[in-house]
Amino acid sequence: MDYLKLEERLERIERLLSSNKEVLTFEEACDYMGVSRSFLYKLTSRRQIPHSKPNGKMIFFEKKKLNLWLLQNKRKSKAELEAEALKYALKNKKN
Repeated sequence: MDYLKLEERLERIERLLSSNKEVLTFEEACDYMGVSRSFLYKLTSRRQIPHSKPNGKMIFFEKKKLNLWLLQNKRKSKAELEAEALKYALKNKKN
């Protein structure tokens, strides 16, 4: 195996191992969320994302809270919107 393939496999294994953790470091959270370091720093400095700084320096993230944050502000699909519109129209139908 060449060096690049080994490095890719190692990175994949590291990602799998970190996916089993309940608490993520800053770097792991960036990888987990697929965002840049600068973007995550902005979110933490503006207190827009839940995080912990137990020693005042290092930043940690609880994976459950990250998942909830990532899934907030859900956008409904076209089918969901059409179903709601139909339900509303039938409910408010004037005879």
